[in-house]
Amino acid sequence: MTDKIYIKWDEFHQHTKNLCQKIKASGEYDKIVAISRGGLLPAGIIAYELNIRNTQSINIASYDNNYDRRADEDIEISGHPGTVNEKTLIVDDLSDSGRTFRILRAIYPQAKYVTVYAKSAGAPVVDIYEKEMPDEWIVFPWD
Repeated sequence: MTDKIYIKWDEFHQHTKNLCQKIKASGEYDKIVAISRGGLLPAGIIAYELNIRNTQSINIASYDNNYDRRADEDIEISGHPGTVNEKTLIVDDLSDSGRTFRILRAIYPQAKYVTVYAKSAGAPVVDIYEKEMPDEWIVFPWD
């Protein structure tokens, strides 16, 4: 992975709104759990678009400060999202390898997992995503 893809604010916003249409078509939801930090922004847009006021967050740190992946035993998960069921959306910005979603799905198997973007390795572990991305480094507007 040497090339980078830069996503602009307006593109991200539109892709997230498009994702909302897919979410609406899949069922009704009453809770959002944002995966901090990347999932916080799309979760906010989704909360407004779907009129969901019950929002929580969970932090899963699978990268260190040098953007190196941590070993599974070194991953830190914090936060208490409360009851998570089939009416709960767990939201992130990107499913890269799918690792984050696999880890959380083992803890919260009933939730619906959604992300704005998915790479080929991460797409199979996501229930709904808007746009498939090539295996290149994604630079978000807030990066």
